[in-house]
Amino acid sequence: MVGAMANNGRIRSAFPVTNGSKDLTPNSAPASTAGSEYGPVEFSREDVEALLNERIKYKSKFNYKERCENMMDYIKRLRLCIRWFQELELDYAFEQEKLKNALEMNEKHCADMETSLRNKEEELNMIIEELRKNFESAQIQLAKEQTEKLAANDSLGKEKEARLAVEKAQAGLTEELGKAQGELQTANQRIQSVNDMYKLLQEYNSSLQLYNSKLQGDLDEAHETIKRGEKERTAIVENIGNLKGQFSALQDQLAASKASQDDIMKQKAELVNEVASLKLELQQAKDERDHHLTELKTLQTEAAKYNDFKDTIAELEATCSSQSSQIRELQDQLVSSDRQLQMSDLTTFEKMNEFKEQKQTIIDLKSRVEEAELKFVEGEKLRKKLHNTILELKGNIRVFCRVRPLLPGENNGDEGKTISYPASLELLGRGIDLMQNAQKHSFTFDKVFVPNTSQEGVFIEISQLVQSALDGYKVCIFAYGQTGSGKTYTMMGKPGNVEEKGLIPRCLEQIFETRQSLRSQGWKYELQVSMLEIYNETIRDLLSTNKEAVRTDNGVSPQKHAIKHDAHGNTHVAELTILDVKSSREVSFLLDHAARNRSVGKTQMNEQSSRSHFVFTLRISGVNESTEQQVQGVLNLIDLAGSERLSKSGSTGDRLKETQAINKSLSSLGDVIFALGKKEDHIPFRNSKLTYLLQPCLGGDSKTLMFVNIAPESSSTGESLCSLRFAARVNACEIGTPRRQTNIKQLDRLSLG
Repeated sequence: MVGAMANNGRIRSAFPVTNGSKDLTPNSAPASTAGSEYGPVEFSREDVEALLNERIKYKSKFNYKERCENMMDYIKRLRLCIRWFQELELDYAFEQEKLKNALEMNEKHCADMETSLRNKEEELNMIIEELRKNFESAQIQLAKEQTEKLAANDSLGKEKEARLAVEKAQAGLTEELGKAQGELQTANQRIQSVNDMYKLLQEYNSSLQLYNSKLQGDLDEAHETIKRGEKERTAIVENIGNLKGQFSALQDQLAASKASQDDIMKQKAELVNEVASLKLELQQAKDERDHHLTELKTLQTEAAKYNDFKDTIAELEATCSSQSSQIRELQDQLVSSDRQLQMSDLTTFEKMNEFKEQKQTIIDLKSRVEEAELKFVEGEKLRKKLHNTILELKGNIRVFCRVRPLLPGENNGDEGKTISYPASLELLGRGIDLMQNAQKHSFTFDKVFVPNTSQEGVFIEISQLVQSALDGYKVCIFAYGQTGSGKTYTMMGKPGNVEEKGLIPRCLEQIFETRQSLRSQGWKYELQVSMLEIYNETIRDLLSTNKEAVRTDNGVSPQKHAIKHDAHGNTHVAELTILDVKSSREVSFLLDHAARNRSVGKTQMNEQSSRSHFVFTLRISGVNESTEQQVQGVLNLIDLAGSERLSKSGSTGDRLKETQAINKSLSSLGDVIFALGKKEDHIPFRNSKLTYLLQPCLGGDSKTLMFVNIAPESSSTGESLCSLRFAARVNACEIGTPRRQTNIKQLDRLSLG
């Protein structure tokens, strides 16, 4: 213990630095450890995992003083770790405040952009008014100058195009203004939703504190660690939400800026073309003026000789003066166009700078979002690990509830009235409510799966438990529920459909993949498989090649498969076929073979009703050649036959005998659970073959998980209520802390671990 304390008490880098991430802010101060019992200590990820995985060893089993001292020392180190998490939480709160300030700055920037857009709109209106005046003057010139009719028509067409472009630009700016206002409203709504979520999370944390106060004293410190992990996860989720909101808003602003820049570039090109055309018209007007001046001089020289052409000379002088005024107007238009072109260039330059700044801001936000998501994933993993540690210390049987979807032809009118799910954060994903005779019955389990949950989603929740089998633990997962509630679908899945594979095929795939990946670390595993069914209180070997040994006409197997338990908690089934397997494909073939041999029958409740309890056992023996460490694990996957009422199933003959045997064995299972819950001295495991076979899973050192399957139709409300009540009693049973089996030289040929 002293060595472990010294190892965990040495000074290390902060947890984010150890994981390869950056500090939250450049000005963030290191976590304070003032008041710590062990000086300034910081924890890395390896330290936390080592602290959680530490198993206290005792020299004497009955030396309670030593056990108390070791437990107090372990609690002190847990407190030190919790204090460190509290200080880390303060850093996250500081980062959240900083992100809020950044959001306010962005909102202010949006308001400034809105003001600038309005100013631009006014400038464009002035430009439109000036262009309209120019259009009127051009019409007057058309009426007076017949010789310049074609040139004036071209100028009028260009002015019309310019007006349409300006109107389009105005409409685009109006649309951008509307988008900016909508984005501002959306951001305000997101802020409000984040505040509401924060309040709900505060209520959830307070309820967790009330719940944790009822647990045993030696688990209080571990519960405090869970709370810190939940708060950290909440802060990270809020940070991710805020960053994603800012990221999407900046992306929209960037798109709007790009569109505005494109419009400005188009206006610039149009203005350049207009300036060129005006210069051309100006040159033409100058040429005409020179020509008319030449004619005027010629006429003046001839006027001395011919006094009869005075009227013509006056007309030419008037034409010259009008053309001079027209030239001055065109020069004014040219100056105005040059100014507009300079303004457009300046606006384009400003937009380009703003675009670059927003692009850099988006890159920074992307990196922060990625960092926050990474921290969120790490925090979620740590939370699950701490939660599993508490469950292992409590020694309770975990219970998952799964509600199957309605089948074609079933009454779905009362589904909402029969089964519902609490929406509060405290019970989200863990609670289920059942209505019967206008009375509401509420239940809470470790996990509740709604009807639309996929097979993969269910398997993800148990994948860590399956991994424990490779680590040397005994693991048992069994499905319970009435007939037709989806137990066999949960465990075996739908044949031929990859996406609807059940838990058994997915567990095997994970184990073989993990075995392959652990070879690089020096581990070698040997796997053995056995499959049996309990039919009418008789054990049948489903892997036997002798069909007569599997099933006879009278339903009694000629082979005697006796069940025996040794002193180490291992179970032996006599004369049971046990096969070595090398790949998941071999196991799939064996599963198909067992499914063909399993007893099924047709009832009024189910076309393919399982008439027996199916037990799949995978024994795992691992050896590490470099460390010479040996582990032995067992994975038991059990599909129980469904409970049914004779009034609904309509069973007769052989089906009636099967129903009676099934209900009797499930009733014995209920008696065992009831006795375990009351912690009675005598547990009636021997009342049935099923309970006697499950004795190591229910009363030993195994990690046990039960799936309670529920049918959603209103006609099954009574059976569903019974199943949920039974599952609640199972969830309250304490069966002891799981024990890892290591340093075993030879793997015994066991059946159920």
